Amino acid sequence: MKNEEQYIEIQNALRDKLDLTDRIRMDEIKTVAGVDLAYWNDENGSECAVCCIVVVDFNTHEVIERKSYAGKITCEYIPGFLSFREIPLIREAVKLLENDPDIFMFDGNGYLHPRHMGIASQASFDIGKPSIGVAKSYYKIEDTDYTEPGKSRGDMTDIVINDEVYGCVLRTMDNVKPVFVSAGNYISLKTSIDIVLSLTDKESHIPVPTREADLETHKKRIECKASGIMGAC
Repeated sequence: MKNEEQYIEIQNALRDKLDLTDRIRMDEIKTVAGVDLAYWNDENGSECAVCCIVVVDFNTHEVIERKSYAGKITCEYIPGFLSFREIPLIREAVKLLENDPDIFMFDGNGYLHPRHMGIASQASFDIGKPSIGVAKSYYKIEDTDYTEPGKSRGDMTDIVINDEVYGCVLRTMDNVKPVFVSAGNYISLKTSIDIVLSLTDKESHIPVPTREADLETHKKRIECKASGIMGAC
């Protein structure tokens, strides 16, 4: 098991390889995959999790594929290093996909991280595709608070830390709490915001891919915990 210093070394090395320029244009996007995980303890007290990936049509928002992979967690939780716990399951879930998504959208952060290595950024090096982080709650870095955006859909404020833009607070629905968007890798913050808004409908302020992935994790966690199934589920 790696220690915290080794984790930092790995993340810093990957940070130097981040590319926050657009490798895909909006008009080229056909499918987007939402990624989320849910945790539980089994009857022996071992920590387990399931990674759910839901692929949606970018234009119609229709779900075209759902895949899940469950397994035991082998890394302890250390704030700032969540990716090391989750990437092994994400990697296996991605292998199950029958479609080849153009973008991966994570329920979590990307560049909005002390070392710019939130799950959306770090996992992108395994997946090799543009990635976006969309978090429901704010990950506070260096005691920096955010400025609440206006109340209308599309209103946003940048999250600036040490004079650098880490991400943004985005209102995706009128008069509803915002989400926290950051580029993961191989994509710009501006395009990430445009994609999030394009994939948010009247059903929820959470974009369709990560909303569907979140719903799938609730379902699969119950099934896997009850059955004890590990692996594809």
